[in-house]
Amino acid sequence: MWLTPDWPAPASVVALSTTRSGFAGFKGVSTGPYEGFNLGDHVADSPEAVAENRDQLLGACAGLASIGWLNQVHGTDVVTLAQSRVAVPSADASISNVVGLGCGVLTADCVPVLFCRRDGTQVAAAHAGWRGLCAGVLANTVQAFNCPTNELLAWIGPAISQAHFEVGVEVYQAFKTGFVGPESADIDAAFKPVAAKSSHYHADLYALAKAQLHSLGVGWVGGAQRCTFAEADEFYSFRRDGVTGRQLSLIYIKS
Repeated sequence: MWLTPDWPAPASVVALSTTRSGFAGFKGVSTGPYEGFNLGDHVADSPEAVAENRDQLLGACAGLASIGWLNQVHGTDVVTLAQSRVAVPSADASISNVVGLGCGVLTADCVPVLFCRRDGTQVAAAHAGWRGLCAGVLANTVQAFNCPTNELLAWIGPAISQAHFEVGVEVYQAFKTGFVGPESADIDAAFKPVAAKSSHYHADLYALAKAQLHSLGVGWVGGAQRCTFAEADEFYSFRRDGVTGRQLSLIYIKS
């Protein structure tokens, strides 16, 4: 079954993160390293299998007419979705005020963040790998809303946990010099030195994302705290498996 946030959003807003085990009545038709409910169409899975998985998701989501898929590039661009478009945009976040048009991001370790206004009139989804997170994709998504930041809710979906995300010193230095918002002490606390390796750290992407969202004044911040790497039966993980599928974090205003 998919994950849903326990948050103070209005009933008109639907938010979820899928798992590789699908949902009640449908376990997904992907096979091999993509086995289960793979929704990524860029990972060499069978196009027919991905299309079937996507069609089944659409049919299972009440009040959802379409999903604004993105070509994710680990950047910071945010696109405003519209019903009519001729191509899939290259961006790592989307925002919508169109009823039935969902914002979604695909992940397999990176941090997905779903946003909505408290009044339910706008929703957004952002994909934050460490590069996009450090460069400001979450900040740009918050800025794309036409309301004060304290009227926003943000829910962080499943991502790789600190224990399994080892990075080099260059990642730590990138956050220390380029991450806007959090205090230096908050950044330091998110990087735990690896005892057996000099200049290597275990990075806590959850903590970094939350620290930035709080610094931006987002009114409510929460998350699933589920590890894509550790929970192999439930989640795809690129760092664990290399060749693998993708889960989707999705939010929409239902019709």
